[in-house]
Amino acid sequence: MGQESGSARQERRETRRRWTLITTVLSVALGGYLLYRTLSGYSYGDLRNAVAAIPGSRLAAAGAFAAGSYLCLTVGDWLALRAIGRPLAYRYVILAAFVALGIGHSIGLSGLSSAAIRYRFYARRGLTLAESAKMVVFCGLTVALGLMALGAGALLLEPGLAQEITGLGRPAVTAVALACLAGVALYLVGAAFVRKPLTIRRWSIEFPRLPLAAAQVAVGSVNFALVSACLHQVLTAVSDVAYLGVASVFVIANAAVLVTNVPGGVGVIESVVVHLLPKTDVIGPLLAFRFVYFLVPLGLGLALFAAAEIAFRRKPSAPRRQELRARESAT
Repeated sequence: MGQESGSARQERRETRRRWTLITTVLSVALGGYLLYRTLSGYSYGDLRNAVAAIPGSRLAAAGAFAAGSYLCLTVGDWLALRAIGRPLAYRYVILAAFVALGIGHSIGLSGLSSAAIRYRFYARRGLTLAESAKMVVFCGLTVALGLMALGAGALLLEPGLAQEITGLGRPAVTAVALACLAGVALYLVGAAFVRKPLTIRRWSIEFPRLPLAAAQVAVGSVNFALVSACLHQVLTAVSDVAYLGVASVFVIANAAVLVTNVPGGVGVIESVVVHLLPKTDVIGPLLAFRFVYFLVPLGLGLALFAAAEIAFRRKPSAPRRQELRARESAT
């Protein structure tokens, strides 16, 4: 009976492994297609001239800020692993998180696409599907909390800009800002005082400890500040625009996605640039920003994922090593 139970577990593990592999392969294929589709819309001369129009120092600074943003997000993964009680070495986390995010950001539906790649990596260290799902939720909350915290500040500091972008009146803008602040505050209060999971129908919410929750807010906020800084660096090549203006409008535009019909992704970036520089040719800065923040991480992520898969094939995972040791002991 025990042997049958063990065989069933092994079969389920193999099924999950096959589906994870299929999902990650499809994600990589889609990422490669999007990379081709994005670049094929421009000639080599267009891309070269767009990047050449940005001073080298500004392009380097934009790259540094983009790297800082991805570094923040890898710290989010590291915090998530600690929150679920499965801490791993940061050198492994930074690889897994960067590959997942570098590919997921460009594919879209980042929560789903990056989740499959995360599971592919973290399952090699013994994490279950349920634990990986908890990680994804934690990381999603980290981004949401950062957006809410900075969004509230931007809405209160620049209410006029918020009204133009969202189409909301001043009272509504203030209400949204206060709601964002309240949401962050409630999350921190829950982390400080609520120790038992909150169950809402079939959903169960478990708060991390207060230090981890506060770190989530900090990491999420710094991430958006760094993305704004990346965009600001390339925009200064065509106009003398202040960082605070770029950061405020960028965060407001992202926050507006949650409450209005302002589109995400490309639409958000375009709304930022059009609002700030309506009479300026911004094709170069936009291409440079997409190249630095999306295409470079996508290319690196695909290459690192392929290299990691080759390494994984040569070295058995932690659960597989345990299974082999058990068989050797039995014989």
